Amino acid sequence: MSPNIVDIFDGASVFITGATGFVGMALVEKLLRCLPNIKHIYVLIRPKKGMEVSERLKKVLEDRVFSKVRESLGNEPFQKVIAVAGDVGEKNLGLKMEDRLEMKHKVNFIFHSAATLDFEASLKTTVQINLIGTDRVVELSKEMVNLKAFVHVSSAYVNANRKSVDEVIYKCPVMFPEDIMGLAEGDNDALLDAMTPKLIGDLPNTYTYTKNLAEHVVAGLENSVIIRPSMIVGAWKEPIPGWTNSKNGPQGFIMGAAKGVVRRLPVDKHLIYDYIPVDVVVNHMILAAWHVVKNKPKQTDVFHVTTSTYKPFKWSNVENEVTQLLHKYPLKSAVWYPTLKLLPSLFLFRISAFIFHMIPAYILDTVTRIGGGRPILVRLHTNVNKSLGRLAPFIFNEWLFDNKKSLALHKSIPTAEEREMFGVDVGSLEWSSFFNDLAQGVREFLNNESPKTLASARKKDKVLYVLNVLLQIFVVGGIWFGFSCIMGQSMAISSYILPIIVFISSFL
Repeated sequence: MSPNIVDIFDGASVFITGATGFVGMALVEKLLRCLPNIKHIYVLIRPKKGMEVSERLKKVLEDRVFSKVRESLGNEPFQKVIAVAGDVGEKNLGLKMEDRLEMKHKVNFIFHSAATLDFEASLKTTVQINLIGTDRVVELSKEMVNLKAFVHVSSAYVNANRKSVDEVIYKCPVMFPEDIMGLAEGDNDALLDAMTPKLIGDLPNTYTYTKNLAEHVVAGLENSVIIRPSMIVGAWKEPIPGWTNSKNGPQGFIMGAAKGVVRRLPVDKHLIYDYIPVDVVVNHMILAAWHVVKNKPKQTDVFHVTTSTYKPFKWSNVENEVTQLLHKYPLKSAVWYPTLKLLPSLFLFRISAFIFHMIPAYILDTVTRIGGGRPILVRLHTNVNKSLGRLAPFIFNEWLFDNKKSLALHKSIPTAEEREMFGVDVGSLEWSSFFNDLAQGVREFLNNESPKTLASARKKDKVLYVLNVLLQIFVVGGIWFGFSCIMGQSMAISSYILPIIVFISSFL
């Protein structure tokens, strides 16, 4: 008989890297809430100047994502969470010997999710964290005498050079991980930078390349398993529908659009974009550990945590609804009337962004500066424009990630109760309903606006609508007047410019 998922964690201790990140926090919350007999949760936390790791942990545990744990179980479960000072980017993970010895004898499960997501980072930096950091965690795992499972969180995009991807580990690109680690640990940074384009080949960036190599470091490790999430978005069901603390992907778009500062988005609305809720990722991490304990696979299995081939998402399906959500859940802190238009190319986006992003940004920043505030909009939009070249491969391409093994794993959960608690089948996910929850989550958790302010925010939204209409009339009138002066015609005669303005603006 298969062991229950809850049972394998009874009296067990786990070690988590990346616990202060989006996925890591959601994992800690799930372990505390749903595995009541778990013994210890060791979390690797990087020390910061002027702040002890215990202080950083306390701040993490104060996040609203843990509100359900507090409401149902009180503060006692948080005593199980133990901060361990260290850094995946340092030799031996920067661990103190006493911490290393304690975990050696007590840890039963490792969840490794720490990584740098910086697409601008050099190859040396990403190798240090994503590749060598993984190697260091693997080496630590080999010291643990009671380890039952090593769960490595990779990325569905580690094989972005393939349009159709299976749940397997593909051949290592160009050089073996050991060779790349040797280069990165050397002193010749200029040589590594020069070699980078050839090394990463047809992969889009150093992130996907180093995460790809990290899989080969984990592959073959006893009791190991790899999960590959796609773009991770806010919570679907738990602990709070719509919860997020990440500004990546659609939640970042909604955050900026709700403020009224992001009004255009470069997206091909007819492509499939692979989004996966964070709670599904967390469930899969726990489920993958259970799979290792139950099946004791001889090789390192790979599971896709994805939606593209099972519950595909297209922006065309929610385009109108997202715009409505900006006014259903408006912000009291909005600086202008929210609207979001999707543009199918970077060329059109850059033209439109200059008109609808940069010009208003300069105006609002000037007003902010006069009022004694700190101007940020020009810098924000400048940074967005600079990043578009690096993001383009992900914006205007689609991938199909097969997830048959993941669905089979879900079906193997022995009880209906645990399928509900730890399930990873997203077949019942409705994207329109999900975005409704996400819009509320972004409002509350990213823009920090309480639901209590919604009534006053809606009043402000109506005022901003009137001001927006008046501004549009003023701008169109100004163009019309200027055109009539240039052409030496009356405004009545030159009114033929109006349908031209409407036609051009429809593309921008």
